[in-house]
Amino acid sequence: MPRLNSVFSDRPQSIFPTMSRLAREHDAINLGQGFPDEDGPREIREIAAQATIDGPNQYAPVEGIEELRTAIAYDNQRFYGLDLDPQTETLVVSGATEGLAAAFLGFLSPGDEAVLLAPFYECYAPQIEAAGAQIKLVNLVPPHWRLDRAAIEKAISPMTKLIVINTPHNPLGKVMSTDELSLIADIAIENDLIVVCDEVYEHLIFDGVPHEPLMTLPGMRDRCIRIGSAGKTFSLTGFRIGYVSGPAHLITGVMKAHQHLAYTSPIPMQKAVAAGLRMGDDYYAAFKADMQAKRDLMAAGLAEAGFDVLPCAGTYFITVDIHSVGRDDDAAFCREITEHAKVAAVPISAFYHPSQSDAPRNFVRFCFCKKPEIIREACSRLSSYLKEA
Repeated sequence: MPRLNSVFSDRPQSIFPTMSRLAREHDAINLGQGFPDEDGPREIREIAAQATIDGPNQYAPVEGIEELRTAIAYDNQRFYGLDLDPQTETLVVSGATEGLAAAFLGFLSPGDEAVLLAPFYECYAPQIEAAGAQIKLVNLVPPHWRLDRAAIEKAISPMTKLIVINTPHNPLGKVMSTDELSLIADIAIENDLIVVCDEVYEHLIFDGVPHEPLMTLPGMRDRCIRIGSAGKTFSLTGFRIGYVSGPAHLITGVMKAHQHLAYTSPIPMQKAVAAGLRMGDDYYAAFKADMQAKRDLMAAGLAEAGFDVLPCAGTYFITVDIHSVGRDDDAAFCREITEHAKVAAVPISAFYHPSQSDAPRNFVRFCFCKKPEIIREACSRLSSYLKEA
C-alpha cells in the first residue's frame, strides 16, 4: 500500500468522535464534544432558510459576501473599538478550524517554528506540522495554568515565526489576564512574531469580565489575526461559518490558502450570520447569563459528586481533578464513566502533543452547554456511580 501522510495517518482519531461514538454505544449523556443541545436564535435560522429558497445558491466570493464582511468589521468596532476595512481586513471561512488551517498554511513554510501553549486545541499541531513547520511546546502549569515568560522565551529561536494563543481557552476554560496578554505582546514585538489568536469563545466570558483581544494592545494591530466563530457565538455549530480579522497583509495570506481549502462558504449561512452579528446587546447578555448559570449548576453538581472543580472563567467547558475521586488516569477514567456511569467526558491529556510524556493525566473536561435537566441528570449519575464504585 502507498505510504500516507504520517502527520495525519500516524495520529489516532480525534478524541471528540472517539468519545461521542463510545457515548452512543453505551447510551451515555455526551458531555465530551462541545456542542449545544439546543439550536441558536430562530430569527437567524429563518434568514438562512429563506435565503436558501430565494437563492442564489452558487459560489460566494472567496473572501465572503460583502454583507457579512461589513458585519464582521462592525462587530470588531462595536465590541473592541477596532477600526477594520471590511474589504481588506476581514475574511469569511468555513468554520474556525478551516480558518486556523488556512492561517498556518498561509504563514508557515518548511523550517519555520511555531510556539504552542499546551494543552491546546487538538487541530493546531497537525495543521502546523502539515505545513512543514516545527512546533516548540510550552506547558501551562496547573492548576492555574499561568504563562511562564522564561519558558516561552526559551522556546523561541531565530526560526520562530508565530505563536498561537487561545483565550478563552479550550479545554481549560481559562481567560488570559491583561498582564498575560501584555507578556505575549512584548515577546511578539521583541521577536517580530505573528500571533494567531483563537478567540472563538469571545462572547462567553463570565462574572462580568470583558473580552480583551490581543490585537487591541499597543503594537499588536499589525501582527495579529483574530479568529471568531458564528457556531460558538450563536450556538449554530453546524453552520460552519467562521471569520478572520486582521491587517491586510495577513488576511491576504490567509485568503490565499483558504481559496485552496474550502474556497468559499454557503451564501445563505453567510447572510444569516451577518444579521446575527447585528443583534442587540440583549441577545449577548442573555446568552452569557444562560451559559454562566449552566456553568454554576455543573460546578455545584460535580463538587457534590466529589470532584475538585477548577475555576472556569469562560467557554462552555469545566475541568475537574480526578485525584479527588481516587483516579489517576484521565483517559481510563473517561472510558470508565462512559461505560458505567453513562456520562461521557474527555481527558485533558488528549490536548497535548503526542511527543509529550509529561502531560498531566489527572484532569478531565466536561461540557456544560446543555439543558439544565441534562446537567442535573449527568451529575446525579456521576454521584451515584462514584459512591458505589
